[in-house]
Amino acid sequence: MARPSLREKIIESGVRTLHERGYAGAGVREITSDAGVPQGCFTNHFRSKEAFAATILDRYHERTQAIMDGTLRDKGRPPVERLRAYFDAITERLEAAGWRYGCLVGNMSLEVPEQSEVLRTHLVEVCRALTDAFAEAVRAGQDAGEIRGDLDAGDVATFLLAAWEGAMMRMKVDRSPQPIEQFKRVIFASILAPGVKAGSPQ
Repeated sequence: MARPSLREKIIESGVRTLHERGYAGAGVREITSDAGVPQGCFTNHFRSKEAFAATILDRYHERTQAIMDGTLRDKGRPPVERLRAYFDAITERLEAAGWRYGCLVGNMSLEVPEQSEVLRTHLVEVCRALTDAFAEAVRAGQDAGEIRGDLDAGDVATFLLAAWEGAMMRMKVDRSPQPIEQFKRVIFASILAPGVKAGSPQ
């Protein structure tokens, strides 16, 4: 197997470093040190820290999309089960991190919009893609009679993402899974069609 390029090592390390330390807390020195590469390698591959952060967001989003492909977009599951599978898959990752770091997209959404218009615009695009994936699952649930039909799918999707990010933010503060579990209980109790249990077709 080919050895990873220096650029790839910086990106892989950068996902972890920005996730754990935040945009402001992760300097070029920390990023390259964590990657085990000379500091000069950074400027060879990225024109700025801002451009680097955009690349990190893209890599993180690719990983999230891969999880969505196996959950939200899995047509072999009932739609509500797709939603639950997605939240459960992310919960496993949050638990593995000790309930400490939450979502990189949410973290950066709190930190960078006033610092960088480039990153703010990038975050808008990422959040739109996440919302679209939720909306697709919600519409499928409405078509199957699993999710309330009196709700606009786009509104539900926007609320799902906002509430999920908020739950992860509170999780980081509490260092506890309780906000995540509360989110799941309230969300599914709120959006399910009457007589439908979460994860079960009507």
